[in-house]
Amino acid sequence: MMEVMKKRDETPEYLKWDISRLYKKESDYEEDLKKCEQMSVDIEKKYKNKIVSPDTAICAIREYNEFLELNDVISHYATLSVSVDMTDAQHQKRESYYYSKAAEIQTRLKFLEKEIVSLDAQILEKVKEKAPEYRVYIEDIMLKKEYMLDDSVEEALATLSPVLHSSIKGYETTKIADIEFESFVVRGKEYPNSYVLYENMYQYNPDFEIRRKSFQSFSNGLKKYQNTTAFYYQNHIQKEKIISAMRGFSSVFDYLLLDQKVTKEMYHRQIDLIMKELAPYMQKYAALLKKIYHLDKITFADLKIPVDKEIVPRITIEESKKYVREALSVLGEEYVDLIMSSYEERWVDFAQNIGKSTGGFCATPYGKHSFILLSWTGLLSEVFTLVHELGHAGHFTLNQRENSYLNQEPSLYFVEAPSTMNELLLTNYLLKDVGVDKRMKRWVLSNMISNTYFHNFVTHLLEAAYQREVYKRVDRGESLQAEDLSMIKKNVLQEFWGEDVEITDGAELTWMRQPHYYMGLYSYTYSAGLTIGTQMSNRIKEEGFSAAQDWIKVLKAGGTKNPVELAQMAGIDITTDKPLLDTIHFIGSAIKEIIQLTEELEKN
Repeated sequence: MMEVMKKRDETPEYLKWDISRLYKKESDYEEDLKKCEQMSVDIEKKYKNKIVSPDTAICAIREYNEFLELNDVISHYATLSVSVDMTDAQHQKRESYYYSKAAEIQTRLKFLEKEIVSLDAQILEKVKEKAPEYRVYIEDIMLKKEYMLDDSVEEALATLSPVLHSSIKGYETTKIADIEFESFVVRGKEYPNSYVLYENMYQYNPDFEIRRKSFQSFSNGLKKYQNTTAFYYQNHIQKEKIISAMRGFSSVFDYLLLDQKVTKEMYHRQIDLIMKELAPYMQKYAALLKKIYHLDKITFADLKIPVDKEIVPRITIEESKKYVREALSVLGEEYVDLIMSSYEERWVDFAQNIGKSTGGFCATPYGKHSFILLSWTGLLSEVFTLVHELGHAGHFTLNQRENSYLNQEPSLYFVEAPSTMNELLLTNYLLKDVGVDKRMKRWVLSNMISNTYFHNFVTHLLEAAYQREVYKRVDRGESLQAEDLSMIKKNVLQEFWGEDVEITDGAELTWMRQPHYYMGLYSYTYSAGLTIGTQMSNRIKEEGFSAAQDWIKVLKAGGTKNPVELAQMAGIDITTDKPLLDTIHFIGSAIKEIIQLTEELEKN
C-alpha cells in the first residue's frame, strides 16, 4: 500500500509553527498593512525635498527605521504561510496583494536614499556621530552612491520590483505546486516520490534498488520541467546583467558582491581552493562508500548513503530537546534559554505536507521570534538541520536585540557561520556521548561529513562553481538554455569527483533543485560561513567558555561589522588562505579517521 502525503489541514497542529504569534486575526494584519502604507505617505510628505541638515536627516531615518520594523513583521506574515502550503489560494492572494502594496510603498520612499546620499560629507559624518544606530545605513548607501541612477529610473525600478523579482516565485511554484514525480516499484512494493521524500529520505537509503530507482524517478520528473525552469533562471540572470550594466558595474560579480562587503579575491578563493584541495579527500570518501557497500561502481546517486547502514538512530521531536540543549550549553545560559523557547512557542514547522517548500530556512521578523521550516523525518541526523536553523534564529534574535533595523543585517558572507557552527557543536557533544565506542564514533564523524560538510562544503560549493561559470557566460553576452545549464553542471561535477564517481544521467539536472541561484552569490557563502564556524568551534573546544563568550559578542554585532571584522572578533583572519586550508585539512583528517576506524572494525 502506497503512503500518501497529507494535506496541510490534515496535519497535527503541534507539528506546525504558530503564525498567530505575529497576528491573532487577519484583520489585525490588514490594519497594520494600512498603517504601514500611511507611514510611508507621512514620511514622503514630511521629508521629500526637505532633508538639508543632520537633524532632519536623523528624524527622517528614524521614522523610516520604524516603518521598516513594522513592514518586516507584515511581510513575513504575508509570505510565510505560502512556504508551508503553496496550494492554498488564500495564502497566495494575501502574498500577491502584499507585494503589490510593497511596490507602491517602495516607490514612494525611494527619494529618501537619494536625498541622504546627496548631502555633504560633513553633514553625513555628523549624522553618524549623533545617531550611531544608523551608521551602517549611511555607509551602505554611500557605497552605492556612484551606482545610483536618475530619480525617474530608480522609481521605475522600484515600481517594477514585483515583476523583476518574480522569477523565483515562478521557479518555486513550478517546483512545489506543478512538478509531479511518478512512483516506483521495488520488490513488489510501490513507493511515492516527491522533492521532500527524495531529498530527505530516498537519497540516503542504503537499499541499492530504492536509491537508484528513486533517483531515476526524481530525475525523470525534473526533466519534464527543465525548459520551464531554465526560462525562469535565464530571465533572472539576464535581469541581473542588465541592471548591473545600467548601474555602471564592470561585471555581474561586482554588482552582486557589493552588498556582501567582500572582495572578488575572497569569493574566487573560496571556490578555487575547495575545488582543488578538498576534492581528493571527498574522492577518498566516495571510494570508502564503494568499498563498504561492495559496489562495482559508485554513482552520483550513491554519494549520500550512510557509512554504517545498520546504525539508523531514530528520535522524536521531544527527545531532540536533550541533544539541542546539551550540544549548545557551551554557549551559555542566555543563548540556550533563547533556543529552547523555540519548542514551547512553536517556532518550528516540523510537518511534511503537500505543497510545502523543500529544504529548510529560518526567517526572523524584526523584534519577534524566528520561524523555522524543515520536514522532520524522525532520524537523529535531522537534528543537524534543526540546530543549523536554530543557529540562524539565535544569531538574528540576539543581533536584533542589540541593533536598530538598519544596523542589524550582517553580510551574506557571514550569515551561515552561526548555523554551521551549531552543527559542529552538536558533533562535539555526540563524540563525547559515544566515548570509546569505535562504531558510534565512526557514525558521528561520518554524519558530520555527510550532513555538515557534504551539504555546505560540497553540495553548495559545487552550486557556486556552477553559478560562477553561468555568470561568466552571461557577462560575455551569452544566452543559456536548459541543455547549456545541464552541461555546465555536469562539467563541474566531473571536475570535482574525477574518475572515482560516475556522473550518471540525471545528475546534470541538479541545477534545478536549489532556489539559491535566485539570491545572488549565496551558494558559496555556506562554505565561507562554515570556514569561520569550524575555526570558532575548534577555539571553543580548546578554550571553553571564554571563546564562547567572544562568539556571543560576534552574534550580537549584527551588521555593525563587515565579514573580515566579525571574523577578527572571533580571532580568525579570513583575509588569508589559512582558515580555509585549515578547515579543508580538518575535513581530510576526519575522513582519514573514518577510514581508519572502518579498517579496525573490519578486523574485529
